[in-house]
Amino acid sequence: MLPRRLAALAAGLFLALAAPALAAESPAGLIVLMRHAEAPGFGDPPALRLGDCATQRNLDDRGRAQARRMGALLRERGIRDARVYSSQWCRCLDTARLLDLGPVAELPALNSTVPNPGQRAALTADLRRFLATLPADGPPVVLVTHQVTITSLTGIHPASGEAVLLRATGTPDPPVLGRLKPP
Repeated sequence: MLPRRLAALAAGLFLALAAPALAAESPAGLIVLMRHAEAPGFGDPPALRLGDCATQRNLDDRGRAQARRMGALLRERGIRDARVYSSQWCRCLDTARLLDLGPVAELPALNSTVPNPGQRAALTADLRRFLATLPADGPPVVLVTHQVTITSLTGIHPASGEAVLLRATGTPDPPVLGRLKPP
């Protein structure tokens, strides 16, 4: 019984400390740039094929639970009925769906460049063009992607399941508001 109480107390303290930027911000114009949830290993097998999850590194049970918890945390913070976009990798699509924040659309600009580093500049430019279309007073947008994509865009190296919070400004360089650690 005591370990459960301690876990609940720690979780409550974590939520109170982890999301001050999100709690203080209106969901209008908010961009949640999230790294996919836990997926054991690194990279993907050499025979990776988009659309074939058997050829990719995927979420494990911890990752699926982590994605559900992040979705619950975002809903508690007022993010509901968001526009949700995902990389075409299965671990990102699964994370996006498990957040349960709205229908998920694939956005190739969110794809990983690890298999082809020469695409990094072009995909980052595509993502910046997409961000420039997001109005400051628009609905919240959730973008589920990979560490390399987030780092290319923001310089931040997020943990699995972590989100970087941005504010849409109608420009290709939305400001960073803060980070939301994975629950």
